[in-house]
Amino acid sequence: MSQSPTERFHLAPAPDGLQVVQNLLNTRAIDVYGLPDLIADGNAASTTWGMPLSDGDAATLRALRSDVEAAIAGEIAARPAVRVELVPDVDGTVRLSPTGTGAGYIASRIWSEVLLAQRADTWRRLKRCKNELCGSAFYDRSRNNSGVWHDVKTCGNVANLRASRARKRAKD
Repeated sequence: MSQSPTERFHLAPAPDGLQVVQNLLNTRAIDVYGLPDLIADGNAASTTWGMPLSDGDAATLRALRSDVEAAIAGEIAARPAVRVELVPDVDGTVRLSPTGTGAGYIASRIWSEVLLAQRADTWRRLKRCKNELCGSAFYDRSRNNSGVWHDVKTCGNVANLRASRARKRAKD
């Protein structure tokens, strides 16, 4: 990837492998920013992921993106299993190693990183911007994990201004 999907929003990447999940989420088209879907077809997906991908792979990745969005919201239904390998290293540690090719490899890598983030308790900090027109994925670095906007100055300011005006109208 020349510019990661997350860099399109001028956001810091999530830590460790969770940034791969964040990048998948940030491939979505966001009209308010004039940003296209980076996995709209095989060509776009190939450019984004730096490997040859077909239109079918792109469709699989869009479905994967929706599944991960649902998982962040705590609403995911059961999905088919993906394959990973457990690889013992010479120092005695065991690591997850994604398997497969194309979209299958990416799905294996994404779900592996979700598992590792859940175990490290960083998964709950990966969020989608509360601004429905935006929806970009960001890693909440606030002390109490209370962030709701990918950028308070843009998305948060608009929402807070609307809420303030609504309160003033209700008061009058």
